Amino acid sequence: MQAVAFVSALLTSTVLTRWVRDFALRRGWYAVPSSERHVHTRPTPRIGGVAIFLTLWATALTAWLAGHFGRHEFFFPNLTFKVLGPATIIFGLGLVDDFRGVSARTKFAVQAGAAVVLFLNGFGISRLSLLAGHPQLSWLVGLPLTIFWVLWITNAFNLIDGLDGLAAGSALFSTLVTCVVALLFHNYGILFLTLVLTGAIAGFLRYNFNPASIFLGDCGSLLIGFLLSALALAGSTKAPTVVAVAIPIVSLGLPILDVSVAIVRRFLSCKRLFDADREHIHHKLLGRGISHLQAVLMLYGVSACFGLLSLFLLHPATTAVFLVLMLVGIGIWIGVQQLHYHEFLELGRVANRALNQRHVIANDINVRRVPEALGSCTSLPQFCQVLEQCLKPAGFDGFGLYLSSELPAETQVYPLTHLSRSKLSFFWDSPLSSLETNWSLSFSLRNRQGERLGSFTLYRKSAASALWMDLDVLTETGFSEAIGTVVDKMQHSWFDTTGEGVKTSGFGSGVSAIRVPQSIAIPSSG
Repeated sequence: MQAVAFVSALLTSTVLTRWVRDFALRRGWYAVPSSERHVHTRPTPRIGGVAIFLTLWATALTAWLAGHFGRHEFFFPNLTFKVLGPATIIFGLGLVDDFRGVSARTKFAVQAGAAVVLFLNGFGISRLSLLAGHPQLSWLVGLPLTIFWVLWITNAFNLIDGLDGLAAGSALFSTLVTCVVALLFHNYGILFLTLVLTGAIAGFLRYNFNPASIFLGDCGSLLIGFLLSALALAGSTKAPTVVAVAIPIVSLGLPILDVSVAIVRRFLSCKRLFDADREHIHHKLLGRGISHLQAVLMLYGVSACFGLLSLFLLHPATTAVFLVLMLVGIGIWIGVQQLHYHEFLELGRVANRALNQRHVIANDINVRRVPEALGSCTSLPQFCQVLEQCLKPAGFDGFGLYLSSELPAETQVYPLTHLSRSKLSFFWDSPLSSLETNWSLSFSLRNRQGERLGSFTLYRKSAASALWMDLDVLTETGFSEAIGTVVDKMQHSWFDTTGEGVKTSGFGSGVSAIRVPQSIAIPSSG
């Protein structure tokens, strides 16, 4: 009976899909590529969900009239109608959206209503078997959890329906897993419905695979997503804890991952959660130069891996469950990294910075002490050493002074490097020129009278290494003002034009031993 149901659904869907496609083309019901999100290049009907919907009801009614449902514990009104009934609501919502458009709020409201109907029909989250004692949940807890699950899976399939055959093919792998689980636990009612859905999707995929001649449309993607979420809830009533909870989540890994990534990245980038964009997983693959067909096949492989891993959860050993979940987690992390989402790269940077926040605080404190330390500087070597001790731990490699007036040719500026008569530089580790650095930050220098003295530039050899400080500290602490004051002193007293070293008029010798002020000492952790 189950094999007959699958073959009947397959043949019916194949015939109906072709008829719906041709009928839509004759009536002009097709989608014209009008947005950068669209990857198709020709007008294509997008009501393929009609064929799947009609196949489901036709096969179910035929089996019921033939009297086969009575042979199992699930009579027709007790399962099929209670699942396909609310599914019809979702199909109607998607069909209206395909022709007229529906707001996101209306979509969620109708989907939540269908989830409530499903819950009242007995297919909801009523217990948390993962907790000790398997506590039963009141409807105040179970109903919101059921609504959340249905909304999550339903819209996940709607979001990944962006490439030819992607949503339908991904659903096909998930239905195969559900069939295996239902067969192993003798859940024949769920097995029948899942096989019918599998046949309907397989028949439709004949015309939806690249290059597609018909699309699922919202009526199809929402219908498939809702049915998979409902079948997972219905199948959990007879299954053990891990099977009921973990297998549906893992087997639906690709759509769940895509919608989760979409929500997180839109939240991080301060965008509206329901606005469409070209940042989904399949769009990122196309953006990396992968062809349409290659991207679909690659994501088929991902869906197959998720499905295969979910079946390993049937093993009762806790170790097997742990290994599967660990492999899934590692695979997701590597995959998201390879897609180079800017939002997650920034999140990783922030997390790394949070782990090293102690060093950031130490370096910020040192920068705040610079004005005080520079106020007691009496020579160029001391000036350079103060800046080195406070800026080197933060990730800077040197600094440059660009004076507004040229120095005499014979001026001694040890330990600064004489680039020209108005350009001086100092690097901590090795002598470099500003041309050998690829990152710099410049400040305009003025004296206390507001006269321009030149500029001060901080250099880094590589922008790839971390900068362990807050740049705002450089502008909030009077850092540039302190540098300007010192440069003003330099131009009046420190530079020696006699070739005998730095003048000592009240500032001490520039070549004598240097004692760095205690306040600028860098903690060992810095």
